Amino acid sequence: MPWTDVDAIMLQVGRVHYGWTDTESLLIHLIAGLAGTAKDTAVIIFLTPNTTRARIDLIEPLSKLAGRDPAERDRVLALTRRLLGLSGLRNRYNHGIYSCDPDAGAPRTIQMRIADRRDAIKVGQTELLDAEACAQIDAAIASLQELSREVWALIADRGYPA
Repeated sequence: MPWTDVDAIMLQVGRVHYGWTDTESLLIHLIAGLAGTAKDTAVIIFLTPNTTRARIDLIEPLSKLAGRDPAERDRVLALTRRLLGLSGLRNRYNHGIYSCDPDAGAPRTIQMRIADRRDAIKVGQTELLDAEACAQIDAAIASLQELSREVWALIADRGYPA
């Protein structure tokens, strides 16, 4: 990959970050609608857990409460599961560092996490920022955009506070 493409990759990573943040913020409206509360209260509830997983762990049981319309529940669960499905790629690019040294070879990500194995630990798993990675990033951006549209449609269809 030519080094002139590193800037383009970083712009795409920024778009993943923005798309993720924008889409995750829509969980505020799901909380408000499912909990039957005002948006201001839902913002506080949203901000209390500090991970996407924790926020979804709050939303999914709310969608399963007795008396909830099964179609509403299924729609919420499908959307939250899709968001979680995108979290691996998002975490790879937002919680890593980048090696962009032309003397060290092709650009790559370095994961900033410890993988605890049975008899060893692994630190700093690397992945190439190649054409396949760029295609995955582009697909994730498109998926986040579509997911955002579908969450907004659910908010409108169910009359959740917007």
